[in-house]
Amino acid sequence: MAPKDSETLAERKNSRTAARHRRADALRKRALSPVRIILMVLMLPITTAGIAVGVYLRTSEFEREDALLHLVAMAGCPAAESLVPGPYWDGEPGYHARNDTDGDGVACGIPPQVATPQQAEPPRQRTVGTAKFVRPE
Repeated sequence: MAPKDSETLAERKNSRTAARHRRADALRKRALSPVRIILMVLMLPITTAGIAVGVYLRTSEFEREDALLHLVAMAGCPAAESLVPGPYWDGEPGYHARNDTDGDGVACGIPPQVATPQQAEPPRQRTVGTAKFVRPE
């Protein structure tokens, strides 16, 4: 009776080992799938950007919402104003020097009114046939 019990133990051990090997092979096959590898490579920039934004939000001097506004304002005034209407003052969230066009410490504000120089009217001309006559002023 003892040899029969030892035989079943050996068979069970081999059976478990074979099942473990089958599971490992299936897992290895899924992990090394070309489609999975391509998707992981394509997702790398998105993953990196997500990590960078997360680190910035945690280490910024501003609160989370303000830090997000400050980060979006780097893209320009239209992007920042889509979140919160401007203007943004120097030292506050949303202010970036490149968005401050006139250098007065206010970014994305109302653009300064630029006076357009009045253009002089060209002298009036009249034509008779092919000859041009300039009216004296």
